[in-house]
Amino acid sequence: MKDVIGQDADWWRGAVIYQVYPRSYQDSNGDGVGDLAGITARLDHIAGLGADAIWISPFFKSPMKDFGYDVSDYCDVDPMFGSLSDFDALVARAHALNLKVMIDLVLSHTADVHPWFAQSRKNRTNDKADWYVWADPKPDGTPPNNWLSVFGGSAWQWDARREQYYLHNFLTSQPDLNLHHEPVQEALLDVARFWLARGVNGFRLDTINFYFADKYLRDNPALPPELRNNSIAPSVNPYNHQLHLFSKNQPENLEFLRRFRSVLEPYKAAAVGEVGDAQRGLEIMAEYTSGGDKVQMCYPFEMLQPARLTAGLAALTFDRLAAAAPDAWPCWAYSNHDTVRHITRWGLSDAAARVYTTLLMCLRGSVCLYQGEELGLPEAEIAFEELQDPYGIQFWPEFKGRDGCRTPMVWHADNGLCGFSSAEKAWLPVTAPHRPLSVAAQEADPAALLHHYRRTLAFRRAHPVLAQGAMTDWQAEGEVFSFTRQGDETLFCAFNLSPEAADVTLPAGQWQAIGMDLGSVSPATGTVNLPGWGCLLARKG
Repeated sequence: MKDVIGQDADWWRGAVIYQVYPRSYQDSNGDGVGDLAGITARLDHIAGLGADAIWISPFFKSPMKDFGYDVSDYCDVDPMFGSLSDFDALVARAHALNLKVMIDLVLSHTADVHPWFAQSRKNRTNDKADWYVWADPKPDGTPPNNWLSVFGGSAWQWDARREQYYLHNFLTSQPDLNLHHEPVQEALLDVARFWLARGVNGFRLDTINFYFADKYLRDNPALPPELRNNSIAPSVNPYNHQLHLFSKNQPENLEFLRRFRSVLEPYKAAAVGEVGDAQRGLEIMAEYTSGGDKVQMCYPFEMLQPARLTAGLAALTFDRLAAAAPDAWPCWAYSNHDTVRHITRWGLSDAAARVYTTLLMCLRGSVCLYQGEELGLPEAEIAFEELQDPYGIQFWPEFKGRDGCRTPMVWHADNGLCGFSSAEKAWLPVTAPHRPLSVAAQEADPAALLHHYRRTLAFRRAHPVLAQGAMTDWQAEGEVFSFTRQGDETLFCAFNLSPEAADVTLPAGQWQAIGMDLGSVSPATGTVNLPGWGCLLARKG
């Protein structure tokens, strides 16, 4: 076990976690694909931003049909990313920079070339026969129920060897593990132990609510049409036509998460779960993070939705969270590797991007930032012939997939790959709108968004109440979202989430201006006029 003496067991509470998509961060060997050594070389950028931790998307051995989210060996590094020694070097450098390291664990499914599945599909009697979700067909030969895949079509794939269907909530090449089977749970907990022993500080748990399927394989009910726009899948996907009552979100998951937490505790490690559910995401997050005996934090999809986060939606989100479980701990994110970048998704101007960044840093909970977000990168336009994402290829052109948010990081402006790689061509292109937004260009411009991100992270760190204090009295007044943070000091925070000026009323008491370098206006007793995309940050007393 790596030495964890002196490490704060609550380091995750209020932490700012920077997500790295390893294929696109930095290529160290000139093959056009990012790698672990490249990440190590760029850790100073993340530490300089003021982040507390990094989350690295999967780098395990994989056939890469879903770019690492289809794992063929949980305990080794895919050669395209380097080696275990490269990973150890990354951890050592991150820790030297006071950055915690979290890695992405995909526990709900494996690749179909994983040795476990190769054994399981041989017959119905081998020692791994029950490690995946297998089911007999209906008498007419059709799948056992109506469950649908997130990537389109039936969630069941016929296997001629066993003459049964196997469950796949994603690609057909990603069979779902059967966590109802005790040996599967123990094998997955051993995976966590392996990486914890190598020094990781925690995990991001992919599709955390997909771990268990209903053991009776009951049909999902239909989802009313008026609710289909609020989904984790694009509107053209039939997945939106169901309420996924039985294919995920099962109660057995709670006990497994308690077992997982017990593995984390000796290492003072933490986990953040991805809750892939648009209808009950906040409530599930509350179930999974409350009580102090399951995962420490989860992020739902409320702030990853296509619709811009308005003051009203923000207030409703915190109303729902408070009703579900007041002690639940969220991890908020606007962008990640699966969604259209929020600058494009919400159509944000530079001024709007700044106020949303400041808002994110003032909310109760932890925070995930996605690489390039600090540069204000828009979604990249990728031609069909350059697409890599099977999800986008399946639903093109109505849905263009996830490649537009996964393009290479731009480190400096040039006519090549902007410092990402020395190769002539990267796995995804660097698009023209990204070139002037490079790290080097923004470093040289004091007014650039990169510096605003640094200031907001520094502001959060300078006021610990923002990371760990209580959040009370939230409300929406028109397009102004306001709340109070209470702890070792009391802060009032108000954000005008519109381009039009609006009034906000200060709570009773004397208030002192803070955060002026973030564009905060000076407070006064009574009513303050906030400019469009303006904010008010004030300390009581």
